[in-house]
Amino acid sequence: MIDINNSIHIPLSECEFAFSTSRGPGGQHANRNETRVMLRFDIAHSPSLTAEARERLLSALHSRLTKEGVLLINVQKSRSQIKNRETAVTLLQTILTDALKPRKKRKKRKASRASKERRLAKKKKQSQLKESRQKKW
Repeated sequence: MIDINNSIHIPLSECEFAFSTSRGPGGQHANRNETRVMLRFDIAHSPSLTAEARERLLSALHSRLTKEGVLLINVQKSRSQIKNRETAVTLLQTILTDALKPRKKRKKRKASRASKERRLAKKKKQSQLKESRQKKW
């Protein structure tokens, strides 16, 4: 089981693992052993997620998902398939936990008088600098 928060627990059976050879140095070991791990987790059709959690994950992770709503995680940091698999599961847990955290609402604030004056002073200084570079005929 992968614990996301107090109410959401995902069984490992919902995660699909695929293995392939890693890129980069490593010689014969890297060329012959499938140590790279690709973890696929179907957020759109997972029975472990509530409707609210599913919607929040789909909106928060939209840039990381496929069109079908599947989250893909590739790990090839270690030369061991077992370590890469553990890293992929930990990464999945971290990604889902962060995406489910409630976001603070942004409060509109009025720019202070001092900040406005600083901005205008900076603009005036930049203007004078550019004006001093011009050739006067």
